[in-house]
Amino acid sequence: MASPRLETYCCPNRDAATQLVMEFQPQVFCGVCIGSASISLLLTILQLLPKKGQSPRKMPKASSSSTILLLISICDILGGLGIIFRSSVWLGFPGFIANISVVNGTDVWPSTFCVGSAMWIQLLYSAGFWWLFCYAVDSYLVVRRSAGLSTIVLYHMMTWGLAVMLCVEGIALLYYPSLSSCENGLEHAIPHYITTYAPLLLVLVANPILFRRTVSAVASLLKGRQGIYTENERRLGTEIQMRFFKIMLVFVICWSSNIINETLLFYLEMQPDINEMPLKNIRSAALITWIIMGVLNPMQGFLFTLAFYGWTGWRVDLKWRKREIPWESMSSSTVGENAYPAPVNYQSNIHDSKKISTTDSQQTDEAISMLSEGNTSSDERLTRSSPIYQGW
Repeated sequence: MASPRLETYCCPNRDAATQLVMEFQPQVFCGVCIGSASISLLLTILQLLPKKGQSPRKMPKASSSSTILLLISICDILGGLGIIFRSSVWLGFPGFIANISVVNGTDVWPSTFCVGSAMWIQLLYSAGFWWLFCYAVDSYLVVRRSAGLSTIVLYHMMTWGLAVMLCVEGIALLYYPSLSSCENGLEHAIPHYITTYAPLLLVLVANPILFRRTVSAVASLLKGRQGIYTENERRLGTEIQMRFFKIMLVFVICWSSNIINETLLFYLEMQPDINEMPLKNIRSAALITWIIMGVLNPMQGFLFTLAFYGWTGWRVDLKWRKREIPWESMSSSTVGENAYPAPVNYQSNIHDSKKISTTDSQQTDEAISMLSEGNTSSDERLTRSSPIYQGW
């Protein structure tokens, strides 16, 4: 699981609240983390592998959307591997981990492992949060025809730059001036927690707003594509809205326990003695949410693939053909070019106005198809409603 408590535990003089959760049934907790991360890892890879019997539509280029979704899955996979590695060492070498608690110890490897593994997990999941935010931004900009595949370089710079900067800054402030003297007060811990949870809160607040604006823009595009708003257009808009809802639902399910747990632990830290009887229910709630975090955080990878693509099945094609998701199309960086094969045998008496209308419809289809990757039924409806399909 991903929590700033992992880094805080690396401090020999850690606070009582961190001590409470990190030493509560550590074998059981690590086993839960390994099990959840392993299941999520296997199912995520299964979801992403090409399947037998698929006949994907061939498109010239991948969209920025498909690239971002793949990067989110990669971050989850690498973060899950970090959880498995850290928990396995924790279970397999309890004596090695026990040396972390030794103040002024001569063996630096336990602390190095503790800090390194915690930073790896935090960095990858934080990068996943930033990529999810970029997906919301890209969805809105593509519908507005203001972004495309070329902007993926900017997304890389923003995502990895901010993730590394916040992670390094938070760790540096937590362990200043040295690992043995960190966590002496909240002035060390609070900046670390802020830098950890800032991208998470950004997704919770900004993504619903961007998704809502995107859905509204999609409705306008669908209405303007042929001048009418038919049942097909209404269904397409509903499916895109449902796709965004599933993404946010998975995110809230997987990470709301972290916010609740952190709130409870901070409340306990404010108390003179966290072992007092009136605080028993608070301690129990903190421990329960701690275990829930160990289950839900690693499962994000698999649940996101369900939200992105739906269930893709068990029949894996090991021939490693290039996998292309249905509905995947060129991004809006190619607006003005045909995202579909050009119609053949145009009649010479077709007016320029009809050609312009066809191009506009194709551009609209490109933007909508980008938002609906992985939805076969919607793909069929979009194709039938396209002027190209209708024999322009």
